[in-house]
Amino acid sequence: MLVRTMGFWDVLFFNIATVLGPRWIAAAAHNGSSSISLWVLAAILFFLPTTLVIVELSTRFPDEGGLYVWSKEAFGEFHGFVAGWTYWVYTFFYFPGLIMASAAMAAYVGGSRAAYLAQDRTFLLVGSVAFLVVAVALNIVGLNVGKWLQNAGGVGTYLPLIMLVGLGAYLWHAHGSTTHFTRHNILPEWNWGTLNFWPQIAFAFTGLELVSAMSEEVHDPQRTFPRAILGSGVMIALIYVVGTFALLAVLPAQAVDPKAGVFQALTAGSAASGIAFLGIIAAVVMLFGNCGGVGSTVAGISRVPFVVGIDRYMPAAFGKIHPRWKTPWVSILVQAAISLAILVLVQVNETANNAYQIFVDAGTILYFIPFLYMYAAAIKLSRRPDRKAGENTVLIPGGKIGVWVAGLLGAVVVLLGIVLSFIPPAEATNVWSFEGKLIAGTAGGIAIGLILYYRGSRAKSHEASQQATN
Repeated sequence: MLVRTMGFWDVLFFNIATVLGPRWIAAAAHNGSSSISLWVLAAILFFLPTTLVIVELSTRFPDEGGLYVWSKEAFGEFHGFVAGWTYWVYTFFYFPGLIMASAAMAAYVGGSRAAYLAQDRTFLLVGSVAFLVVAVALNIVGLNVGKWLQNAGGVGTYLPLIMLVGLGAYLWHAHGSTTHFTRHNILPEWNWGTLNFWPQIAFAFTGLELVSAMSEEVHDPQRTFPRAILGSGVMIALIYVVGTFALLAVLPAQAVDPKAGVFQALTAGSAASGIAFLGIIAAVVMLFGNCGGVGSTVAGISRVPFVVGIDRYMPAAFGKIHPRWKTPWVSILVQAAISLAILVLVQVNETANNAYQIFVDAGTILYFIPFLYMYAAAIKLSRRPDRKAGENTVLIPGGKIGVWVAGLLGAVVVLLGIVLSFIPPAEATNVWSFEGKLIAGTAGGIAIGLILYYRGSRAKSHEASQQATN
């Protein structure tokens, strides 16, 4: 039996730790000042409608499993499995990218002298393993302990970004901005680099649905989810825009490391201001933020194969709960082990930045497949006569038209993100190697899931026929 341990603040900080990523601000700044308008476009055309869809579905169907349950409810067990499987498999690529970026940021704990470690593959690998071990261990012990890691992660992610904004504003006022901002250069530049970057902008706004997979571990989810999801959404959108302005005020776009640029700017800016310790403090705080980000994702995503395991489309072990800590420990361990293997394999013959980009693109493609199911589920389930029956249900404004608008906006952005993720970044040294690893990783992940589904389906059919015979 799962235990309800999370309240409003736990969910709000969980969302911040899961969604908000300093690495996305770094990637946006690396792309240039035009990213500022991309943030605004993504917030209006994608983040807002997606938030409305998640709030409606999570309050109408507050069940453990979240997106998997919604897809199954709307389209049946096969489509529910595909949505749940791709939602889980994306973490095999997302975790390596997240923990690799976290390890790069950790290099700045040593100040400017240690900054070179952010590009050192050995340091990144060892640091990535350390982050993963801590997050996995705390989440196996349970959310009553793990939630404090996620709360610290939310605070530890947001606070350094506020420090960056303050530092950027001070340097801009005192010495002028290193980037000259005009109305023209903050508008999108539609070139191949921007097209490849657009999926990352959209992906940076995802993750609010993750806590819905833990509905049976949240106190009064129908009341808690809307307030916490909307509150964290406003905080996240605001800091993405303001943080990108601040980073570009400190560093020029071409000098920004797309993994650890926030701490690169904090280190350089604090040294220029005569307060070098500020960058080190921010990096230490962000260590907790990154651990919380990894931990919250481990916690949320592991509930999906746990519920699928209970439905017996995956090996029954995935549906087991730890006898002492009451957590889906098998699901968590398998998830971590596969991510660790991919972390090592993808880096073969790749630079640190190229390997990181493969993780990001493969994770984006796989992650956006279940989002298509989510938007379609919201539209289909809105036709049910019981849509307004729930006492604490929070519905998308505008009736069925509002649902269609929100669902279609989200679906168009996601489809565009999937297509554009196959475009290699401009700095890719070997396009065919990049594309080959990206296609093999995404197609292989989907194929394994289909094999497991048909295996489980046959087993369930055989069991049902035996019971009918008896």
